[in-house]
Amino acid sequence: MLSPLAIIHPKAKIGTNVTVDPFAVIEEDVVIGDNCRIYPHTTILDGARIGSDCQIFPGAVIAGIPQDLKYKGEDSTAIIGNHTTIRECVTINRGTISKGKTVVGDNCLVMAYSHIAHDCELKNNIIIGNASQVAGEVKIDDFAIISGGTLVHQFVRISQHVMIQGGSRVGKDIPPYTLIGREPITYCGINIVGLRRRGFTNQQVYLIQDIYRTLYTRGLNNTEALKAIETEYEPGEERNLILNFIQSSERGIVRGSIDD
Repeated sequence: MLSPLAIIHPKAKIGTNVTVDPFAVIEEDVVIGDNCRIYPHTTILDGARIGSDCQIFPGAVIAGIPQDLKYKGEDSTAIIGNHTTIRECVTINRGTISKGKTVVGDNCLVMAYSHIAHDCELKNNIIIGNASQVAGEVKIDDFAIISGGTLVHQFVRISQHVMIQGGSRVGKDIPPYTLIGREPITYCGINIVGLRRRGFTNQQVYLIQDIYRTLYTRGLNNTEALKAIETEYEPGEERNLILNFIQSSERGIVRGSIDD
């Protein structure tokens, strides 16, 4: 299953039932889990840690040196979870002294020509659309969908169950369950389709909608809106996630629509 035309360092740790196609390059400090497919012309550099059942397509570069001037050659890693697909010409840089690792979780799909920079933390079941560029130290939570051609500023946080329109420029934190689009980006509603696909009940959807009406459409400033959410809604998973995310935001959250 390991092509003689591939360049594989003898000390690389490769699991069982792994296919490595011709002209792939795998360096010494690399770990690849079971049942992976490494396509032709893939480059997997020192520091790569790849889980099981992954596919890495031609031209992808995993664990490249960070494009960050504070990187001074320290040991760091790029960690890819299980059942994750990395499409053509994706680049995923390893970490710097800041966090020491870049992480892409389980069941993710990173589409062609996308870039994941140093020290990013992507959790599970995330889709990154074609040619999206994610800058350093960005955090993206479970089930987020970043549509094609999106630019994400460094240190941004994107919460779970979010859908971001293609071609967006994201410079603020994106709170959970939201649908984000337009230019400049604004809150466009909640991600109803995604929530229903993932089993959210009508009651949960209505609650999330109502909380965001309080935040964006009642004419309250953020401090007043947060106080209203805290006092008017019973504690629960959805309410607490929204509240805690906004309260902990350092960059500030995306604004509401001018049409609201």
